[in-house]
Amino acid sequence: MAVRATVSRFPVDADALESSGLPWGATVTPFAPADERGAVPIYGSGGHLLPRCDNCWAYLSTLCELERWGWTCALCGSFNGLDSATLDRYARPHDCPELSSSFIDLEIPVEGSGEAEIQARPVYVAAVDLSSSEEFLELVKSSLLAALEALVPGSLFGLVTFSHKVGIYDVQGPIAVVKNVFIPPDSEGRLPVDLEDVMPLLSFLAPVETCKDRIAAALETLKPTTSWERTTAAGQGLDGVLLGGRGFGVAMTALIDYLSSEYGSTFALARVFVFLSGPPDYGAGQLDTGRYGEQYASKREDADRALLPEQTPFYKDLAAIAVQAGVCVDIFAVTDEYTDLASLKYLSIESGGSLFLYANMDDSTLPQDMYRMLSRSYAFGCILRLRTSSEFKIGYSYGHFFPDPQYESVQHIICCDPFATYAYDFEFANSSGFSRHTEPPVLQVAFQYSIIVPREDTGISESNSSTSSKFCLKRRLRIRTLQYGSASNINELYDSVDPEALLSILVHKVILATFKEGVREGRMLLHDWLVILTAQYNDAYRHVYNNIGNATSHVDVAFLQCPQLQPIPRLIFALLRNPLLRLHEEGIHPDYRIYLQCLFSALEPTPLQRAIYPLLSSYTTPDQQAYPRHSLSHAALVTSGSPIFLLDAFTNIIVYYSPTADSSIPFPPPHDCLLRATINKLKQERNITPKLTFIRGGQDDATAFEKYLIEEQNIDGSDLSSIMGFVSFLEEISRGVLEYLK
Repeated sequence: MAVRATVSRFPVDADALESSGLPWGATVTPFAPADERGAVPIYGSGGHLLPRCDNCWAYLSTLCELERWGWTCALCGSFNGLDSATLDRYARPHDCPELSSSFIDLEIPVEGSGEAEIQARPVYVAAVDLSSSEEFLELVKSSLLAALEALVPGSLFGLVTFSHKVGIYDVQGPIAVVKNVFIPPDSEGRLPVDLEDVMPLLSFLAPVETCKDRIAAALETLKPTTSWERTTAAGQGLDGVLLGGRGFGVAMTALIDYLSSEYGSTFALARVFVFLSGPPDYGAGQLDTGRYGEQYASKREDADRALLPEQTPFYKDLAAIAVQAGVCVDIFAVTDEYTDLASLKYLSIESGGSLFLYANMDDSTLPQDMYRMLSRSYAFGCILRLRTSSEFKIGYSYGHFFPDPQYESVQHIICCDPFATYAYDFEFANSSGFSRHTEPPVLQVAFQYSIIVPREDTGISESNSSTSSKFCLKRRLRIRTLQYGSASNINELYDSVDPEALLSILVHKVILATFKEGVREGRMLLHDWLVILTAQYNDAYRHVYNNIGNATSHVDVAFLQCPQLQPIPRLIFALLRNPLLRLHEEGIHPDYRIYLQCLFSALEPTPLQRAIYPLLSSYTTPDQQAYPRHSLSHAALVTSGSPIFLLDAFTNIIVYYSPTADSSIPFPPPHDCLLRATINKLKQERNITPKLTFIRGGQDDATAFEKYLIEEQNIDGSDLSSIMGFVSFLEEISRGVLEYLK
């Protein structure tokens, strides 16, 4: 569980917070195996026996004062008694993780399990779009074959297809059998017959270890539906325009209902992988893609604002049904046409899944992403709760969760991997803040979750090896309690800034602002925030007040007095250049913007910074690094004199050989060199597979590399038309500061 606050020393009160210009909050990665420093929790059992405060319900931790008969809560200061059983346990403190570490992970009983362990098998279902092309299906087949290799023995797998009909496969016999149900064009969200009546669910869900070859054979039979089939199903003539054929909404409604019958018995979580080649355009849940086009320019409407909200609540409502059925949906959209991911994204992110977009099938990393996703551990049925000491509270929460309808600051997360990150704004609960007479601020994060683990071998022979006895459900409670200092002055506050955590909070804020007010407004808010921060910093260090009326007044826009703030201007400049905040008229596809919103709002702070401001390093040879970091400019390439550059932009990794590189340097770099080892390490650390490209300058097209050299490029599409490159951007910020301070 990694927790990173925007400042390691909290502002002393609301006035200090406002005068600093800084956002105050924290990011939390609850299922990360270690904390932000690499320390792992102490594991144990008896989480249900952990004492809790009678006043604020916080858990006892090493920060609490423990006395003979009770303890004082570190968050609210209340005194709580201890019962005799707890006193007996605490007589052996070495057996109690909560007495030796502030970071613990304890097993708790599974609700309703009694004495027996609940049995649960991992269930995976692939839903494949047949209203597609041969190339799309070939990519999906290779991806699912990779997925089968990643699934643990004992998993159950199902295959379903959709177009103008829904097809479900039984692969447990000698040959695969598919049964189809046609989707009526006028259906209101349901098939004419339930899938359970077409094929029993346990015939549909096949054990992977005994049916892998037959599943692979069934995948080879997948063929795209013909245009004749689709136009006929849609009730059109053969010469009619194809308007229907992808009944995705009806298919998913039927599939979720189908799986729900075994929720809680055969499985505790079913993961559905949807492979989509275009927008749903048939039956319930169909989307109007005509809203994307030139009409906004003629009507003088803000396309960036109009294309961000969903056009129908159908998929958000379907996500709520999926949650109740124990179904998590991951959407893999492989298309370059407008698919309205603004509407579809809710089915994935609100059911605990992820949204992926691949605009190009030729170099798609879909097979690698599938294998990577299924190879890592995940938690499900999660409950996340942040508690704070009484002087401050949570102002706003960000991330892919849904709030508890009854309890404030409690979030439910359907499925959570080790990378999933959530963010929180803090605000003061009263005017007094953290005075010298109060205890230091404390933050406690509690994360309750379930995992599926292989059942321990008891030595008893298993009469039916493919039964659910191979797995059992474990419920755990992970708690981390942190104490922070408070800054005695603004200089201390600035010196304690974590630039990566600060950027993460800003990205969440600007995504929310663009969703509500549009991209232009989001850009202006970000620009104005940097002006205010720079003004408050200069005010604190008295850089400009003595000469405020002089047009040549010097403003320190580089934060020369504070190393922790120095990365901020470059990060904001890069964020304004990012497609997340580029305008519709610049050719930014609305689906790509939605994909970036979903990706960025779940990333940890370090990879998020890498995605916004790529890391450029240089090498003298493939085995010797020259410089670990360069600015993103052509000038940096020239002045370094290095022949090889490595650019890491999170989703893309580019190796660029300078046009002046010696011809004796091997291209591409050998597999056993330092450069390759660095690339492999970067790829292993990612939750998605970065695309790797090798470019030889002067011979290959270097556009893919040069587009990242943003410090000499214009910030297009903003109202700040005078800004040309990073230096001019700083000059504009300087003028804004002088105007703000007048």
